[in-house]
Amino acid sequence: MQCGIVGLPNVGKSTLFNCLSNAKAQAANFPFCTIEPNIGVITVPDERMNELAKLVNPQRLVPTTIEIVDIAGLVKGASKGEGLGNQFLANIRETDAIIHVLRCFDDDNIIHVDGSINPIRDKEIIDTELQLKDLDSIEKKLQRVARAAKTGDKDALKGEASLQKYKAHLESGQSARSVQATEDDKKHIADLQLLTIKPVMYVCNVDEGAVVTGNKYVEMVREAVKNENAEILVISAAIESEISQLEDYNDRIAFLSDLGLKESGVAKLIKAAYKLLNLITYFTAGVQEVRAWTIPIGFKAPQAAGVIHTDFEKGFIKAEVIKLEDFKKYGSETACRDVGKLSIEGKEYLVQDGDIMHFRFNV
Repeated sequence: MQCGIVGLPNVGKSTLFNCLSNAKAQAANFPFCTIEPNIGVITVPDERMNELAKLVNPQRLVPTTIEIVDIAGLVKGASKGEGLGNQFLANIRETDAIIHVLRCFDDDNIIHVDGSINPIRDKEIIDTELQLKDLDSIEKKLQRVARAAKTGDKDALKGEASLQKYKAHLESGQSARSVQATEDDKKHIADLQLLTIKPVMYVCNVDEGAVVTGNKYVEMVREAVKNENAEILVISAAIESEISQLEDYNDRIAFLSDLGLKESGVAKLIKAAYKLLNLITYFTAGVQEVRAWTIPIGFKAPQAAGVIHTDFEKGFIKAEVIKLEDFKKYGSETACRDVGKLSIEGKEYLVQDGDIMHFRFNV
């Protein structure tokens, strides 16, 4: 699963990406310093693993990861191929969710591609380009479906109505993710891989003075996206860059404390990205290792087992499940079993975030 970081040139995308991963995107004070998308495999911070490690004392800890893609800066006209438009749009189409970075700080030393600071204008530039590209995709399919609809084809008639609904919504300057759509509507646009249907999170990149309380630019963003059901994070890429230079954990904590912060913006961003992708974690815990496994919300026990190995899913028999709180309370798998806090679940069990699982299978 991938999140793509997007934004206009010089808003702090690559700086933030550098902090997120060990992959070093070139951070330079001019547009298009990021040309090929840089991919970073990011460890997802999870305090629960540390709690399990204290109880199990494993030989190793294996956290879960997600991929973050730093995508080239976009400019007006991208939907028609301006700048690196075609490449940008192709790269974003391959991601599962969007992290949209907005510049919310003043600094005369860092040029803005449009000459002034206005996060709403910046947001609308990218929104418009993505909406125009989606509109193009909708209209092309609509031409094909409309021809079939004229013959009286019932599915084509339904498809035409659904596509018209999305077309009108996009033409009004809104993104596909906010369409009041039925499951049938969604079925008719599924093959188009619309860009604006992807879940989005807005990251307001502020200066050090605004990282705790925000500023006027952040308030502008909050007001502009209030109907989008999107998360907003306030982060200072400059501060995150300083934190990333500190190798000692305690130094990082002290640095954050001095700024009035409990955790780094990067940690908050990774957790929010994980949530944005509709992912949850289950654990396997033993003396050899405590490992976190990533699954989409809604996976049943056999599917979750298949993430470890396809044979586990094919030969699934049962899953032994302990709730994390019970494991913490009683201290071990044996103790949980003794007090009846280990349940045996079948193929219909819906895996919950934080479950500690052991699978029985036979191939």
